[in-house]
Amino acid sequence: MNLKHSLFFILIAVLLFSCDKKRVFDEYKSVGSGWKKDSVATFTFKQGDTVKPYNLFINVRDNNDYQFNNLFLIVSLEQPGGLTHVDTLQYEMANADGTLMGEGFSDTKENKLFYKEKVKFPKIGDYKVSIRQAVRQTGKIPGVEELEGITEVGFRIESIE
Repeated sequence: MNLKHSLFFILIAVLLFSCDKKRVFDEYKSVGSGWKKDSVATFTFKQGDTVKPYNLFINVRDNNDYQFNNLFLIVSLEQPGGLTHVDTLQYEMANADGTLMGEGFSDTKENKLFYKEKVKFPKIGDYKVSIRQAVRQTGKIPGVEELEGITEVGFRIESIE
């Protein structure tokens, strides 16, 4: 009976993970128990299609140690040949009552944050995405040295079709 149950759970797991047909690229980097100001999460991927549009996402896993309502990020997307686009982004991370937004059953939540929609990559080749946190406390100029509660940062590309 144990063998049957094990095989059943393995089959279910395989089916759940293989249903993600939109995924083109999906990778996470651990930042430890807190995301340091000078720590940059970098993702490199090969792009071979310049015709189809894609949606780009930043994924963040956080827990109850995260003490801010918003998350500020500086994201750079470097094309083959060196042309780089830099964006400063702001995301809401907590509800009005202070509970964290995102998916998850425990105190760890996963947030799938839109970065760019319907992107067509202009060149074939290697692209690099760099993400760093830029959170500041209200009324203070220096950024937060270590952003507690953020444990992993990810980058995801999904096919629109």
